[in-house]
Amino acid sequence: MSFITSLGVAVPPNCFHQDTIASFMQKAMQLDYENERKLKTIFRSSGINTRYSVLNDYGKQSGFDFYSNSTDFEPFPSTERRLGQYRNSALPLALEAVRKCLEGNPGVSAESFTHLIVVSCTGMYAPGLDIELVKELSLREDVNRTCIAFMGCYAAFNAIKAADSFCKAQHDAIVLIVCVELCTIHFQKEASEDNLLANALFGDGAAAMIMQRMPQPGWNLSPEIFHNALAYNGREHMAWNIGNMGFEMKLSSYVPDVIQKGIKKLTDSLLDRVDKKIEEMSRFAIHPGGKKILEVIEHELGITKEQNEPAYATLSRFGNMSSSTIVFVLDHILRKLTKDDQDKHMLSFAFGPGLTLESMLLKIHHV
Repeated sequence: MSFITSLGVAVPPNCFHQDTIASFMQKAMQLDYENERKLKTIFRSSGINTRYSVLNDYGKQSGFDFYSNSTDFEPFPSTERRLGQYRNSALPLALEAVRKCLEGNPGVSAESFTHLIVVSCTGMYAPGLDIELVKELSLREDVNRTCIAFMGCYAAFNAIKAADSFCKAQHDAIVLIVCVELCTIHFQKEASEDNLLANALFGDGAAAMIMQRMPQPGWNLSPEIFHNALAYNGREHMAWNIGNMGFEMKLSSYVPDVIQKGIKKLTDSLLDRVDKKIEEMSRFAIHPGGKKILEVIEHELGITKEQNEPAYATLSRFGNMSSSTIVFVLDHILRKLTKDDQDKHMLSFAFGPGLTLESMLLKIHHV
């Protein structure tokens, strides 16, 4: 078996209300009346109240630090400039998440980690974030390093799968997972439907998890089974490409429809393998890819908005932080567990390019 024994989450210092971000984007995108109306509608219906960014420009109307101060925002930041910002900002945010994670599991020291898994789809460089974390955290130089890159919002599931395998294969394995996503450095100003949607959803955040073979004092989550599926009919509706002006998100309004068609089959396939029913689930940890996605999942699976509260709360406060987001949802749930949750099950989902649908069944333990 393996256990998630501690979580830690972190966000940058710049917190902005959705209305503030909308005002910036309206100016930066130089929207005409019709697209301005679309943007305001999307922002109002997003279910998001605030988002965080490593950039302070989203709270300004002039005097920008990252973006150009010209009337048309040209020259627009190149991919090189954006990845330079990633390199400067990713490490401090990741370190804060790891620090909080270690505080939650005092029995584990930095020197005891046998494996390090780093997850990100919003930036890259080499020598990379994994090596910087080894140095700054004083991890063992022979720690086994794995990087999971460019897989989008479901990537944390793959990290948990890998850590689960490491723990089962090595009796003394202690795995540190670090997810860090700086989505806001990739703001695109072309007024396409994809950009309007993406600009309304994504924020920055980092998350860390410790996984071990044995549970530790407090709440623990044990992955019991995983199941994933591909909805090829959604391949063109969600994608992530590298352009000359940053990473470009393909995110159409049809994504909830694709998920709606596949989520029931995905859930049944997972639960049938362990002879469980949806009614037996005590908690739900669903990646809040957007408000509409949460609503169609509730409808298809017959769960209530109250049962899905952790996803809504995370979306409202932080927006969608790609791979980090599901850890924020888990953190929210762990803070609300009671003795009645002991030995109960939690069902978790995340989605990403492909269109990939990931699911995981977790058992809740308290020591």
